[in-house]
Amino acid sequence: MSSAAEILERLVAYPTVVGTSNEALMRYVADYLTSYGAKVHLLAGPEGDRFNLFATLGDPSVPGYVLSGHVDVVPATEPEWRADPFVLRNHDGHLIGRGACDMKGFDAAVLAAVPQLAKMALRAPIHIALSYDEEAGCKGVPHLLAALPDLCAPPLGAIIGEPTGLVPVLAHKGKAALKVTAQGRSGHSSRPDLGVNAIHALHPALDLAIRQAQTLRDGPQDTRFAPPYSSLQVGTITGGQAINIIPEFAEMRIEARAIAGVDPCEILAPIKALDGLQCEWLSSYPALALPATHPLAVLCEQVSTHAPLQAVSFGTEAGLFQQAGVPAIICGPGDIARAHRPEEYITLDELSATVAMIERLGQQAA
Repeated sequence: MSSAAEILERLVAYPTVVGTSNEALMRYVADYLTSYGAKVHLLAGPEGDRFNLFATLGDPSVPGYVLSGHVDVVPATEPEWRADPFVLRNHDGHLIGRGACDMKGFDAAVLAAVPQLAKMALRAPIHIALSYDEEAGCKGVPHLLAALPDLCAPPLGAIIGEPTGLVPVLAHKGKAALKVTAQGRSGHSSRPDLGVNAIHALHPALDLAIRQAQTLRDGPQDTRFAPPYSSLQVGTITGGQAINIIPEFAEMRIEARAIAGVDPCEILAPIKALDGLQCEWLSSYPALALPATHPLAVLCEQVSTHAPLQAVSFGTEAGLFQQAGVPAIICGPGDIARAHRPEEYITLDELSATVAMIERLGQQAA
């Protein structure tokens, strides 16, 4: 039996940066879960080198609960890392490594609780769902959710273990990202009449995006969120080679974040409809909204020992579970402020508290 810290050390050692293979990590997890009698499914994504994993402790034909996490991490190229980010370090109870907080810490706690869960006579099964490329806009989990009807009875609910300090979160914003490109014709800048400036061609999209962002500020409000309105921003603009060359290609990436009840894709639809530009959806996921009176919210308050928080502004896979008909809530260890930063960490106490929460969930399901 391994501790959560030992399992986390193993998970961090797999450099599963978003957009790269996670096969070695997933096969380690599959072997581990199989050794405790779990029914394990490794589900290859269309990329071929990335996998989702779905495992069940108990009878999959009975409605149960899903513990969901992702195994991909953001790159660890910041110079502020004090040591190899893929070698877990323990500094005064702080376990430091890329993904320790977001969100391999939750994954490790789930796996560490498996030996106890396996001993329980679970009336409601406990499912473990691990996905890939969440950091690229939740690209992996839709394939897992599409397979879910063949893997288990409709779940009673899903707990998404993103960092919330083990405080259950009932709602988050939805998100969509759009790539807009323009094709021009290169030439010397002294003869703009002989070329077509691709950067200039992006101007209608940029202008509309700025006006849309202002309109959203004055649009529907939901005070659970900060800010309380849907938002839009242009994150990147690239193009051109030199100041004296007419740019033949330009690209802009735009993100919309939507309050519950607003479709983030609809926010970007007017930009996508502009003539003369090429547009491609990069990612999208819906908002989450779970009533405080829902049985999953009540259960999560009991097992976490924390009252629910109304909402957070960052997004997760929870909205996709809800869209697929599975009630979902966010509740995991750590602080989102530590994520995507050098010297990312989770504490030993946070891991222990998460293992205890999952064991309490098993007791409720037994």
